Amino acid sequence: MSLPHISPSDAKILIDRGALLIDIRDIDEHARERIPAARNVPLSKLCDAAVGDGHTAVVFHCRSGTRTRMNAPLLAKAAEADAFILDGGIEAWKKAGLPVHQDRRQPLELMRQVQIAAGGLALLGAVLGFTVHPGFYALSGAVGAGLLTAGITGTCAMARILRLMPWNRVAA
Repeated sequence: MSLPHISPSDAKILIDRGALLIDIRDIDEHARERIPAARNVPLSKLCDAAVGDGHTAVVFHCRSGTRTRMNAPLLAKAAEADAFILDGGIEAWKKAGLPVHQDRRQPLELMRQVQIAAGGLALLGAVLGFTVHPGFYALSGAVGAGLLTAGITGTCAMARILRLMPWNRVAA
C-alpha cells in the first residue's frame, strides 16, 4: 500500500491542526536533529506500536523520505488515522525554512561514524601501502571484507564497537 505524500508546508498546517508527526529514524539521528513537534518511533520499533490514536492524521518522516517511501505498507498498518509521508523528509522541511531543533552535543549518527571510520581506515591502508610497505594494503582489504560481511549478514562489527565508545553513550 502506498501512502500519499505531503509537502512540508502542508504537513505543517496538518500538524498545527492536530496531526501527529512521527520520526521513524533511529534514536541517535533524532537526538542530534529533529522537528520540534516530532515523536520518535524508530522504524525497528514501529511494528510493535500503533500510532495516531486520537489524532486526525499521522505524518511520517525520515531524513530524506526514502525510508518512509520504502516502508509505506508498514507505516500504513501502524497508523490509526489518515497517514501521510512527509515528502523529502526533514531535509525538505529545513529547505522550506521550517524550524528544526539541533543538538550538536549529541554524537554523529552511528552509520555516519561507521562510514567515516571505514573510509578513513581504507584510505590509510592504501596510503601506507603505497608509501611505507605493501603489507598495509591488507588494512584496506580487511575493511572491504568487513563491509561486505556487514552487508550480507545485516550486522556490523564496526558499528557494535563504535556504539560502545564513550561519546555514543550520550544519545543512548
